[in-house]
Amino acid sequence: MSTAAFPEDFIWGVSTSAYQIEGATSADGRGRSIWETFSADGAEACDHYHRYREDVRLMKDLGIAAYRFSVSWARIFPEGSGKPNDAGLDFYDRLLDALLEAGITPYATLYHWDLPQALEDAGGWPERETARRFADYAAVVGARLGDRVDTWLTVNEPWVAAFLGYGSGVHAPGRTSPADAFRAAHHLLLAHGLGAQALRAAGAAKVGGVLNISPVLTPGQVGDPGRSLSEEDGEAVARIDALVNRQFLDPMLRGAYPAELLPIVERTAGLGHVRDGDLELIGQPVDLLGVNYYTPIVVQAQPSEPADPAYPGSEGVLFCTVPTAVTAMGWPIVPGCLSLVLRRLAAEFPGTELMVTENGADFVDVATGDGIHDVERVSFIEEHLRALRAAVEEGVPVRGYLVWTLLDNLEWADGYRRKFGLVHVDFATQRRRLKDSALWYRDVIRRNGLLESRPKRPTLETVAARAGVSRATVSRVVNGEASVRPEVRETVLLAIKELGYVPNAAARSLVTRSTNSVALVLSVPRQGGDQLTAAVVQYVTSLLEGAGKQITLMLADTAESHRRIVQHVEARLVDGVVLLPPDRGDTLAERLSRTGVPVVLLGKPAIASLVPYVDVDNAGGAVAATEHLLAGGRRRIGMVSGPMDLVAMQDRLSGHRDALRRAGRQPLLAPADLVRSSGAAATRRLLGDEPALDAVFAATDQLALGALQAAREAGRRVPEDLAVVGFDDVDAASAVVPGLTTVRVPVAEQALALARLLLSRLEGRHTESVVLPVRLVVRESA
Repeated sequence: MSTAAFPEDFIWGVSTSAYQIEGATSADGRGRSIWETFSADGAEACDHYHRYREDVRLMKDLGIAAYRFSVSWARIFPEGSGKPNDAGLDFYDRLLDALLEAGITPYATLYHWDLPQALEDAGGWPERETARRFADYAAVVGARLGDRVDTWLTVNEPWVAAFLGYGSGVHAPGRTSPADAFRAAHHLLLAHGLGAQALRAAGAAKVGGVLNISPVLTPGQVGDPGRSLSEEDGEAVARIDALVNRQFLDPMLRGAYPAELLPIVERTAGLGHVRDGDLELIGQPVDLLGVNYYTPIVVQAQPSEPADPAYPGSEGVLFCTVPTAVTAMGWPIVPGCLSLVLRRLAAEFPGTELMVTENGADFVDVATGDGIHDVERVSFIEEHLRALRAAVEEGVPVRGYLVWTLLDNLEWADGYRRKFGLVHVDFATQRRRLKDSALWYRDVIRRNGLLESRPKRPTLETVAARAGVSRATVSRVVNGEASVRPEVRETVLLAIKELGYVPNAAARSLVTRSTNSVALVLSVPRQGGDQLTAAVVQYVTSLLEGAGKQITLMLADTAESHRRIVQHVEARLVDGVVLLPPDRGDTLAERLSRTGVPVVLLGKPAIASLVPYVDVDNAGGAVAATEHLLAGGRRRIGMVSGPMDLVAMQDRLSGHRDALRRAGRQPLLAPADLVRSSGAAATRRLLGDEPALDAVFAATDQLALGALQAAREAGRRVPEDLAVVGFDDVDAASAVVPGLTTVRVPVAEQALALARLLLSRLEGRHTESVVLPVRLVVRESA
């Protein structure tokens, strides 16, 4: 077959980072980094520190030409500065020698987010001194290792390090200060400039940096990038692009900050940290810009929207979910945006050599006796390579492509559950196994390109022909039916292995007469549940119909309706069920699970079940709300709790109690129903029983609105005398005066996760329950 070739000198490789794969966090004098302090997961990771030779052999066998790794700052300077640790430098000596012996070109990143804890204790990246210490570190490493490193990359994704580490706090060191986030961003850029100088003084020939670049689009532009925008949406897109992309691109490649960014920085952090000469130093010429691309950022104007903590200055911008295929992390898969990114960089910064230094995806991999058949990852990489090749053919100067990542690893705050690797790692034994994606990538490298036409994947019919049996027999083997004779089963399994066949929904549903229909079973929602129910109907229907499924709406409001629903499913009139269970426990989910038809639930069931569900982190949201009140100096906090027969209310109460217990305080509870008047009555009881009450955490926004009413009636000023926090972020929360501080629940994301979970079950893939994060939205009431 003909090949869609890449340029002859195109570089194929993989990327990793030190903290995620090395392990050996206390070996040979290595110091502590911010990630050991921040993360509860043990950092033995892939034990690459001791197994690097095996990993280099894997890369050589795959034909990898370039390996991008990072140096652990804490391994070189255990205290962040001072006398370098020779044992740490010795490890990278050995790694570089092994790479060169295998014919693999080293690309070394100096900072991939693992700041020595000692420097964080001294103030971290918001302090200018950290950038100076980075320059010292760069000089030592460059002098020792520079004779064997092809290209040095100073800092990796400074937006993530600054705004997730110091703004939203979801990455190490876990600080939540918008001002510190902007200061950290500037000092990371300054570290790039100082580090580049130090490396060149040590003799480095090629120096660059690595940025995460995401095109910022509206939902309509995802499918049509050229679509014109309203003035409001255009301003929203431009502002987020300045915060995420141009805040780093412009200083590094132009020596200046974008003009529209400076007012945001000034009102948030001031501009005293930006000193004369900084931008000239940051903007010195680079030999390579590393581009990390995973997914676009999708936004639209929304006047009442508060700022997202990861994007200080994003007031009035809604971050949107789009109904497209996603990775296991929920990131939309939009390969064409890689072309957009590369074309943009070539047009705006002509003469800058580019390299895709990270691109990859997390999917749920199932290790079987005959391999890890990660078809989704192969498809993801292939589609992005086709987008990359289109940009190269247009003349965009892209040096090469590095897959993220070589090994399944320790995925930062997400621990070991995320799987980005081409190579599967059993963390109990450290055994490495090549996935299908690794073998596919090896073939891409060998031919220096993709097949011009996509090869047809083996089908049920192909396997049946190879084994000399019927389609139904293959399906029975796939479904594990005992009626197939052992010798026939062995023949079919051999054919499956030889052909590399991956069973899909057709194979798994052939025996059970696939209907391509899905039942969407709705209960009558309680007060406040209409918004979530509406979103489920909208998004689940849209996504499933887009996948070729017909939707049957069924109402579960009486015992008789439950009986009819179970009969309908037992008769195999549908392939799967999306169930919005009634608020109070019943047996419908259990009865449906016994039918053998795939079922997914909205909301965690009261009794542990094998049926996977989608829920939000109710306990974590309550913890965030309570800790926010405690951090604001509130000492007598009462909780207006919803009905305790609801699992969500139980979890919110549990999180509230845990946060108070850690602070050495006792809970003050007032039960209520789910209506506003009940919240007002419960707050009156709390105020009567506890005259010193200075805060109320309400389990829902409706109850919180009742608490605001009761406070007004009692002559208590909000928030001066009484702070109030709710949960759910309903529309009224931003419209009420004062605006209600609350915990935002991702409504659309729950609905989309339900549909994706069911599709995964229909495809016969391994599935687990999904618990989505929530976010505290701070407004005037607290």
